[in-house]
Amino acid sequence: MVLNRALILGALTLTTMMSPCGGEDIEADHVASYGTTVYQSYGPSGQYTQEFDGDELFYVDLEKKETVWRLPVFSKFAGFDPQGALRNIAVGKHNLDILTKRSNFTRVPNEVPEVTVFSKFPVLLHQPNTLLCLVDNIYPPVINITWLRNGHSVTEGVSEISFLPKNDFSFLKISYLTFLPSDDDVYDCKVEHWGLDKPLLKHWEPEIPTPMSEMTETVVCALGLTVGLVGIVVGTVFIIQGLRSGGPSRHQGPL
Repeated sequence: MVLNRALILGALTLTTMMSPCGGEDIEADHVASYGTTVYQSYGPSGQYTQEFDGDELFYVDLEKKETVWRLPVFSKFAGFDPQGALRNIAVGKHNLDILTKRSNFTRVPNEVPEVTVFSKFPVLLHQPNTLLCLVDNIYPPVINITWLRNGHSVTEGVSEISFLPKNDFSFLKISYLTFLPSDDDVYDCKVEHWGLDKPLLKHWEPEIPTPMSEMTETVVCALGLTVGLVGIVVGTVFIIQGLRSGGPSRHQGPL
């Protein structure tokens, strides 16, 4: 038994001495992250898209309720069952209702969101700009934000950020719309939320200074000219008085 322990200790010592760790630090030429990062978004046709590391793997056709892979080969490495996902959602909702009833839990009331619309830069006609629709005091974090131009829905140039949590447990969300300001276009940010009895429309239109009429311009020019002439006359009088008061005094000498 003692001999076996000695052999084991010797082998460990020899392995340690022969290992290349020495006094050198271990260096890595890259860093790998293991896990799955999933991004979710809605495409132009309303299809639910799921992505990995920024590359689309597949999307779910909401009408057919089936998975459509970007490349067929992707289906060999992963899988997604839309019908199973719908069943899981139904089961989760059923269980949540049971737990709510058993715990005699009172649901938190829906908060009324606060909406503000403003431009990212000072508005200049026919110069590209961005409109921001800031929705604050969101609870629960379920909301629909859309843009309207002259009363019609706009989808091009629209983007939004994820919900931002706040210290009071409410949420904040911002929707963006890139647009070209025109004196003929007006915009509305439409917000739909459980805390609202009906969709809220926040209106925005460019504030363009009203051009002066020809009569107004003539009057302004005449007033400016009059003030300028009065200033010249008054300045000339002051200069003459200054020269007279500052000149040498003339005294008559003794006869």
